[in-house]
Amino acid sequence: MGAMTALPGRRVLLAAPRGYCAGVDRAVIAVEKALEQYGAPIYVRHEIVHNKYVVQTLEKKGAVFVERTEEVPPGSIVMFSAHGVAPVVHEEAERGRLATIDATCPLVTKVHKEAVRFAKEDYDILLIGHEGHEEVIGTSGEAPDHIQLVDGPEDAAGVEVRDPSKVVWLSQTTLSVDETMETVDALKEKFPQLLSPPSDDICYATQNRQLAVKQMGEEADLVIVVGSRNSSNSKRLVEVAKLAGARAAYLVDFAAEIDESWLEGVTTVGVTSGASVPEVLVEQVLDWLAERGYADVEIVKAAEESITFSLPKELRRDLREEAAALAAARGGSGTADV
Repeated sequence: MGAMTALPGRRVLLAAPRGYCAGVDRAVIAVEKALEQYGAPIYVRHEIVHNKYVVQTLEKKGAVFVERTEEVPPGSIVMFSAHGVAPVVHEEAERGRLATIDATCPLVTKVHKEAVRFAKEDYDILLIGHEGHEEVIGTSGEAPDHIQLVDGPEDAAGVEVRDPSKVVWLSQTTLSVDETMETVDALKEKFPQLLSPPSDDICYATQNRQLAVKQMGEEADLVIVVGSRNSSNSKRLVEVAKLAGARAAYLVDFAAEIDESWLEGVTTVGVTSGASVPEVLVEQVLDWLAERGYADVEIVKAAEESITFSLPKELRRDLREEAAALAAARGGSGTADV
């Protein structure tokens, strides 16, 4: 390590809250606990959370990540990621005779339930979100005949509905708050009777992390967001930082990805991390900056977070036994997911 001398005028603003949200914490612990209780391998359908480091760490412990349910051998345990899955995936697991652990974030589950309820009432549902994102695929799968995706305000113009008096919007939980409301406004111009969901779908953690970045971005010349490229909430933090006034903002997985040239003419660096990022990665970035004279760290606090979610209920059962029974039942119709 180089000398940690703070150069005059140089400082770091560290966003709070940042990093792990309750849903990610729960999902990561669920994989670790499943490995402890049932032994490897535990199959995980899709990356448990969108973070390179977390996925690599869990792989070393015996988690096997698959893109499709069919890749999992019969009689195995499969876990669904924090982003949630469509009902058809539960059916695939049943057909494949798999014991399942559902690590879907409870806030995503809430949106799924809203989708089911509005579809039952025969509403046209406009789902605001990014095409191809796992969460959007999962939510859409709850009511494919009723849901259409609206990917940003410019998509609003092309939306057609059966009855303009029976339209509701829902959204992906990890979007930028401002952008979502912009899309809602565009949709309301077209459909004045557009109904809003009972509670705002954008999750508390997404909102709080963006709030902290907004406050930080006003003062920072450069903002470094720690997070992975496929993490929607992390990418939004970069956008929010730029809109808040930061001259530059970059997304990095690790400190080693920071380019020294970004620091030219920079006195204030803002640092934050996405909702699936372990704190150790942020500490490495702070060390990297301290070695280059940015050793003074001030916390920019936007909110207090005390939310926790209890672990998936399936971790309280003997799933290996259930999985073996499922594999033995020829084409069994039983399901381990009650």
